[in-house]
Amino acid sequence: MSLYSRSGRPRPQSGGFELAAWYYMRLSGVALFVLALLHFSVMHFVFDPSQEKAGFIDARWSDVLIRTFDWLFLVIVLSHAFLGIRTVAKDYLRGGRRTLALTALYLLGIVVFVMGTMVVMTANIPAVQ
Repeated sequence: MSLYSRSGRPRPQSGGFELAAWYYMRLSGVALFVLALLHFSVMHFVFDPSQEKAGFIDARWSDVLIRTFDWLFLVIVLSHAFLGIRTVAKDYLRGGRRTLALTALYLLGIVVFVMGTMVVMTANIPAVQ
């Protein structure tokens, strides 16, 4: 088995978090491709975007399965994006600048995750007539 991928970042030799993150980035990239195509197909081909109003979102989010899908999509997008930015920061920053950037990145990631989760999970959806 080759230690290097044909393109992109080489597979880490040490195990632990770095190897898990390396595999996660590849798997989540494929998952995001499938989920984004599914989301785009449903939102733009199955339903007419010109007819989508606030009531459409109310009706859509009244289903727990749809909320769960949207939340999982959010979690995968955020984790993939922040792990990617973390990789770039670790490659190009050194010393105190790296520590500061990673600390800010982790805090921002947590804040955005909590805000997104609050929106998806606590949105007040009135009963749909």
